[in-house]
Amino acid sequence: MGRDKALLPWRGETFLTTAIRSLAMSTELVVVVAGKNLENIRPLADAAGAFTIANPAPARGQFSSLQVGLQKVLNRGRDAAMVTLVDRPAPSLITVAKLRTAFEEALLSGKWAVVPEYQGRHGHPIVIAREMITTFLMAPVTSTARDVEHANQERIEYVSVDDPYVVANLNTPEDYAQITAKAFQG
Repeated sequence: MGRDKALLPWRGETFLTTAIRSLAMSTELVVVVAGKNLENIRPLADAAGAFTIANPAPARGQFSSLQVGLQKVLNRGRDAAMVTLVDRPAPSLITVAKLRTAFEEALLSGKWAVVPEYQGRHGHPIVIAREMITTFLMAPVTSTARDVEHANQERIEYVSVDDPYVVANLNTPEDYAQITAKAFQG
């Protein structure tokens, strides 16, 4: 992309701030894990009411940031987490509410997580119980979230949503321009 995707403008804010606001409507604590971009992200996260934590080893990749954030969730006395990426458009509030409701129902049937699905593709945010948090934390540092998810599919409830942002993946300026154009059309 050539610049920090979390700070890309989106709907009068940034991907980061819209993600924080989206999750804050359904959660009691929002934790943002940052790497070398901590000083750029912290003021925006603070202003949006999120708690910011540094990944001490960002060179290890995205999975290490997930592990740092999930450890903080447990350290703060929480038993579940809603996890999303901040380098893409935030899901709609309807999607977030649907996932939270589905999670509460899925727990009753022994599931550990809820993952949104749009047109057959899995996306974010995911909602995970303590068992899945522990599974992520115990996974080798060379793992990916996808590896852990696939190894535990029987414990995951996939929830169909009508929200293309849950599977949005922006890696180039062209991707960003395309999704920005679509947002203004819809």
